[in-house]
Amino acid sequence: MGESLLSVGLDVGTTSTQMILSKLNIENKAGAFSVPEMEISEREIVYKSEVHFTPLRGADLVDAEKLRTIIADEYKKAGAERTSVDTGAIIITGETSRKENADAVLHELSDFAGDFVVATAGPDLESVLAAKGAGADKFSEKTGKTVLHMDIGGGTSNLALIKDGRIVKTGCLNVGGRLVKFDEAGKVTYVSPVLRGLCDVCVGDHITERTVEDISKLLVSALEMVCAKRGETELLRKLATEGTDMAPVQADVISFSGGVADCIDRDVPWRQYGDIGPVLGREIRKSLLCSEEYVLGEETIRATVIGAGCHSAQLSGSTVFYQNITFPLKNIPVVKFGESAKLHEDAVFWSIEDFGLPDYSRVAALADEIVNRVKSGPVYICVERDMAKALGQAVAMKAAKDRPILCVDRIKLLPESYMDVGEPVGPALPVVIKTLVLSN
Repeated sequence: MGESLLSVGLDVGTTSTQMILSKLNIENKAGAFSVPEMEISEREIVYKSEVHFTPLRGADLVDAEKLRTIIADEYKKAGAERTSVDTGAIIITGETSRKENADAVLHELSDFAGDFVVATAGPDLESVLAAKGAGADKFSEKTGKTVLHMDIGGGTSNLALIKDGRIVKTGCLNVGGRLVKFDEAGKVTYVSPVLRGLCDVCVGDHITERTVEDISKLLVSALEMVCAKRGETELLRKLATEGTDMAPVQADVISFSGGVADCIDRDVPWRQYGDIGPVLGREIRKSLLCSEEYVLGEETIRATVIGAGCHSAQLSGSTVFYQNITFPLKNIPVVKFGESAKLHEDAVFWSIEDFGLPDYSRVAALADEIVNRVKSGPVYICVERDMAKALGQAVAMKAAKDRPILCVDRIKLLPESYMDVGEPVGPALPVVIKTLVLSN
């Protein structure tokens, strides 16, 4: 009989805040006389919260106290205890990640997720989680088609290019439904700084539907450039988030999720939500983005939170090694072994990528190098090849008996990422890899 983990997903977005709880069932896929191969075999959503407007204090500050109250109430409705949660992710997305107290909000909410949860933000991971939460990867795998998934929220559009079910590229544009907000009378209450120089709308102006259409068409044209349906201009570079390579890509199908996706195939009054989202959705439907095959995700507004709750965790290989480790480990920075010349006073995960065939002499030599280099503190190692137990034992033979040592395998780490490791599940360890990126 398999084991299971209870996973939480919290998505604090520009427009909305949501929570889900899901059960991740773990099974051994190997035969009776083989090395165990633990996999997450099934993901079952057991609770979905209401979709709440993200509480703000003014235009720039997330109201952490109200946000905490919302999440506490949802835990009560779900009948869940914080200590019963094993894994999951808190995601702060879009414009909300630019709020000056975003980091404080992450820490404020982290205790709602039991002993093992990742507090994370960053467009690469958001793109992956949204695409998986919407089912775009499964659609690509099933049909064999290349899919460009666009998760269009309040502040940003997270993009993922998917080939044969694998996400091969991610990106992010400052395109979203809450970049301009207005009251019931049409008086503008907020204009995002990313629109500076791109439109003449200011706080206090009275906006018309025609002006909203003009802004929406401008934003849609940038999305069209991403999928090579319109010639690339400086606009695309202006709206790309920092670090995003927005070279146009070709895709067979465009897939949509996010709050704006709910407005693509249905008519929503333009003032319905006090922002440009309904018109932005309408203009997407009329644009080149939908001139050929397109699909709405299995989940639209809930795609990212489902990705966070169901797809943020993975399992290590089963041949792990650890001694003197107190789980969970949280927010351990990743450093590529052999490249960084800096001395690290704090614990880090040393990432070892392409090691080649792990014969005894090579493993022993690598263990010597690790012990000579990491002279004090815990030794955390992550290797892609299935060799963690052999390497961990070799390091333990050469290190002091009381040193904490952890070696995991079959995990590919991202540059400038952080890693969390939870309590063992059978012979494997639950792992979450994430970035902690908050925009200024």
